[in-house]
Amino acid sequence: MGRSPVSLSRLKLGRLKVVRRQLLQRYEHQPFVSCLAGLYGCQWRRYQRAKAQPGECCCSRLECGSFGLLIVTFFLTLVFLYFWSEAQNDYNDFDWFNFGNLGFWFPWSVVLLVASAALFTYIALLLVLAVCLLSEGQRLYLHWSHKIGILVTLTFSISATAVLSDLWSKEWKTLLLSFQVTAPFLHVGGVLLMTLLSWPVALHFFRMNKRVRQVIILGLYLAVLFTLYLVPLGMYSPCIKEEGTLGPAPILIGHRGAPMLAPENTQLSFQKAVEAGGEGLETDVSISYDGVPFLMHDNTLRRTTNVHEVFPNRTNTPAAMFTWAELEMLSAGAWFLARDPFGMASSLDLEERALVENQTVPTLKDFLDLAAQHGRLVIFDLRRPPQGHPYHDTWITRTLEVLHNESSINSSQVLWLPEDQRDVVQELDPELQQTSGDRASVEELQEEHIVLLNLHYSSMSQEQISKYASVNISTNLYVVSQPWLYSLAWCAGAQSVTTNSLHLLKNLHKPIFLMTPHEYSMMWILTDIISAVLITAVFIFHWWRERGLPFWSGSRQVHENGPYSKFRTDTSEVRGVRWNPLFSDDTVWTVVSLPQDTAHLPHDIPVHGYPVLQN
Repeated sequence: MGRSPVSLSRLKLGRLKVVRRQLLQRYEHQPFVSCLAGLYGCQWRRYQRAKAQPGECCCSRLECGSFGLLIVTFFLTLVFLYFWSEAQNDYNDFDWFNFGNLGFWFPWSVVLLVASAALFTYIALLLVLAVCLLSEGQRLYLHWSHKIGILVTLTFSISATAVLSDLWSKEWKTLLLSFQVTAPFLHVGGVLLMTLLSWPVALHFFRMNKRVRQVIILGLYLAVLFTLYLVPLGMYSPCIKEEGTLGPAPILIGHRGAPMLAPENTQLSFQKAVEAGGEGLETDVSISYDGVPFLMHDNTLRRTTNVHEVFPNRTNTPAAMFTWAELEMLSAGAWFLARDPFGMASSLDLEERALVENQTVPTLKDFLDLAAQHGRLVIFDLRRPPQGHPYHDTWITRTLEVLHNESSINSSQVLWLPEDQRDVVQELDPELQQTSGDRASVEELQEEHIVLLNLHYSSMSQEQISKYASVNISTNLYVVSQPWLYSLAWCAGAQSVTTNSLHLLKNLHKPIFLMTPHEYSMMWILTDIISAVLITAVFIFHWWRERGLPFWSGSRQVHENGPYSKFRTDTSEVRGVRWNPLFSDDTVWTVVSLPQDTAHLPHDIPVHGYPVLQN
């Protein structure tokens, strides 16, 4: 009959309890694992899933490829979502660009943001489910519907990134600028993510029985981890400053007035900008066919007037080819209520909506008089009329006539931006503040008597701003509407910014990411130390758990949970097994009835390391 009862009497009660506990785990309810496997692979029933045995891979080659694709999709979707989130400063430009190409208004920027956020959330949840299943020692099986979802998300992320990179490549500069203020916090988030991943990494590291796999998984994990630990050494942010070195807040110049509160380039918009605290007003000037300078940004009237209703056959006619009498017939405010480009029109009451609808195209004289009345600076682009226009060659002279003879503004309030005939303009009116849109050398700027640079925010550089400031040349950045971007301009030392959101930035009393080098060092060092301690504790815990506690059988030491001697609980092995503990004093007798497919085995062979007695 094989082993005698005397040999089995050496089994200790503690060892039997371990065996019974491991066997019963096969049948105990596991709602957490069931939920994970159900959501990830639609494996809601216990028999549909399996544990990854020690030394085995966590999944098949197909599932391993799916998991790798999931990780790649996660990072690509994260990059695109971050890129598009930081591009919010230019959403209005993006939507109007599409309007010009498609012919109708739609908030494409918001739709793209919502779609990318939803897809990223979906992919992130799948990845969390996969990591949790790995942490529970389960084999991965991804349902086919999720595989299709991953491919759709990957295609969306790659396509959207490629198209925007081609049409709107300057936004990558915005992305790089954003790192100057968000990098310290992204570092903390990255370290936190790697700390959480230490659990499944440690679990599978100690369960692997191939040294090469252990070296690869641990080496890759530690390489990424230590890179994150040391990344702050190469970080640069102008918002990391010693106390007392921050300069004054940049002056706010209303971009076409206050376009979030009222229709752009209207008297109401400029009045709102003054009320919101803007110290300067920016606009764009064209000249009508009969010589009246008026305010209009676009080359045509299609976007910001009802020209399609009043002059349906002249929708695409250049704005400068209309007479002033024709321009006065147009509404410059109804479009704002119909399209609501900034989502603010719905907050207007009936009186304000009526005031918006009654806005007309203003003249340059009206604009200059309003600025003079409130003591505000003005800056404007001046469009040259097309060929065949009566003022094609005298547009500069006509503009200066309005400035000097028809308006009440002082020349010192005007930041003169047009590059054409600058020498003539400087000679005629030396009090104008000469402003350039080109980042030339200091010598060239001084030769042209430039006192202000008007640059796109993507060219922001603390070093360049400081260099120009040292020779009394100020820097204005356009168009800065997001608080994080305004904070960066403030820290970099910009003297002024042109913005769409005067009412928001005026309430910002200090840069939102400002910190001292000491505070940053403490945040960095404490994050790394806490992470290192937690990761070390996780690896020690898994090493201890996988090694198990020692149990003795005679003179031979046996481990409850050796690294690769866990009690297998496959259904085929449990079928037909009966456990009958018989107690006689402190002696334990265990009778095991083997299934028929193991009855041919020699009587003294243990089942998975445990002695048996066959009936």
